[in-house]
Amino acid sequence: MNEAPSLRRDANLAKPAASRSNLLGRLFKALIKGPLPLYLPAAIFLTLFFIVPLGYVLVMSVTEPKPGLGNFAYLLGSGRFFAVLLETFKTATIVTVCSLMLGYPLAYIAAGPARRLGGALLAIIALSFWTSFLVRTYAWMVIFGRQGPLSRWLETLGWTPPPKMLFTSFSATVAMTHAMVPFMVMAMYAVMKRIDPRFVRAAQSLGAHPLRAFSAVYLPLSLPGVVNGCTLVFITCLGFYVMPVLLGSPNQQMISGVIGDQIEQVLDFGAASAMSVILLVITVALFWLYHRFIGLDRLWRK
Repeated sequence: MNEAPSLRRDANLAKPAASRSNLLGRLFKALIKGPLPLYLPAAIFLTLFFIVPLGYVLVMSVTEPKPGLGNFAYLLGSGRFFAVLLETFKTATIVTVCSLMLGYPLAYIAAGPARRLGGALLAIIALSFWTSFLVRTYAWMVIFGRQGPLSRWLETLGWTPPPKMLFTSFSATVAMTHAMVPFMVMAMYAVMKRIDPRFVRAAQSLGAHPLRAFSAVYLPLSLPGVVNGCTLVFITCLGFYVMPVLLGSPNQQMISGVIGDQIEQVLDFGAASAMSVILLVITVALFWLYHRFIGLDRLWRK
């Protein structure tokens, strides 16, 4: 008589356990069949090679050489650090403007009706992505050297002795512009290719001069590509390291070069980490402003 109630109690106790196991099983199957397996490799990669190193830099910025915010207080009160930041922003601005001036005509021609010419330009631009930054940097070192072709050409024109061009901000700016023009062109080309040429022809058919039709119709439609390219180039230039260090002047360093000197020569890992954190905050702030007023997805929208 007492065995039946006990069996019922055991069955009632087993039901919640079985339901929990079934729920876990269904959840596991949903995760396996869902998008999680596709996200997992990227999440592991970003965690190991981005989040963990970045977290280590953040920790060092407030623990080296002793715990506290001393590194940030020193940098924010240092006139030299603000001079380096100003030099970094100035160089990035010059490179962005020069890349825009050189890249806009190239993107305009590449997106134009001449398919063969546009394809040839895109092929030449794509070749630059296959060449290492270090190789291009050493090529510019040869060009700007004392015995380089540019110095000899200036000597033939009567400029004796030729000016010093290597290890100056001029050589670093030229090399960085050469490296950034392809990025500017591709960002603007993606927008220009979507512009219907009939808009310009319609303006011309209504009596507008070709220059007027370009400035009133084509240029405003291409401005999103201009903004995308300028944002991409400017933010990339803020963290440029190889070309400014190998080609630039030691007296006009960008922040990446100063960070490298703090690590390699001074061995001040705390100050270098704090500089890296400040540069990261500036970069994220610029991305946030771009996303706030324009939309971050437009950088990759086609």
